[in-house]
Amino acid sequence: MKRLDSSHWFTKTLVWFALMAVFTTVMFIVWFIWGDPQSVSSLKWLQLMQSFAVFVLPAICGAWLWSARPFEWLHLDRGFTWRTALYAIAIMIAALPGINLLSDLNRQLSLPAFLEPLEAYMKQSEEAAKVLTEQFLEADNIATLLLNICLMALLPAIGEELSFRGVLQGLFPERYRHTAIWVTAAIFSFIHFQFYGFVPRMLMGALFGYMLVWTGSLWIPVLMHFTNNALAVLAYYISDRYELPEEFLESFGAGEYWWIGVVSIVISGVLIRLFVRGRS
Repeated sequence: MKRLDSSHWFTKTLVWFALMAVFTTVMFIVWFIWGDPQSVSSLKWLQLMQSFAVFVLPAICGAWLWSARPFEWLHLDRGFTWRTALYAIAIMIAALPGINLLSDLNRQLSLPAFLEPLEAYMKQSEEAAKVLTEQFLEADNIATLLLNICLMALLPAIGEELSFRGVLQGLFPERYRHTAIWVTAAIFSFIHFQFYGFVPRMLMGALFGYMLVWTGSLWIPVLMHFTNNALAVLAYYISDRYELPEEFLESFGAGEYWWIGVVSIVISGVLIRLFVRGRS
């Protein structure tokens, strides 16, 4: 079969969207026949299918059509050292209070008066999403916790990085590297439809994009993405199990702890600088 190596980026984008539409349509047909919207277990199956239909399969199939070396095109062929992995994890952990601070500042932004209906809708949507997420995260044993980590940390990390850093960022010509990183990061943040966390999520997406450029391996953004999501799942489990205030871990680095958020941003910036210098 003829590959599309030399195809224009617009053609590749259309192919990618077409594959996404096909797999998503099949997913919804299956869900319509066997799914139960009242069952959390059934909704978890939907989450699993969505990860594959929207993110994983279109990215892999698209790369296979575009290149004779699809794993190389997606930057999955290159591994990483333990030093690189530890730096990536340390940067992600160090940045978490700073992310909380930026999220808190983002939530304080208000839209103009004429957009009040839109703002009310966004708040309502985020509250509904929060309730559903908390239902997903309920875990009364280690087995369920591990399942939640797989479903809400591992699969999204692999799928979203394949789609955004692997495909979307890779569709831009090399000379537009920085534009590719920031446009991809903005779209990555937007599709989560959590508008009061848009800025920190976009910055996190940009970090993932630069880590891909600096290391040449998609596995590093996947590792960082997984670390962020897995820590959120673990934080909810710990706060629920030990009856900690629900907002404690989310507010660590914000509000009265704002200074911890500032220190976090400085430390993560220093770690990133050391990492880049160590690779030059």
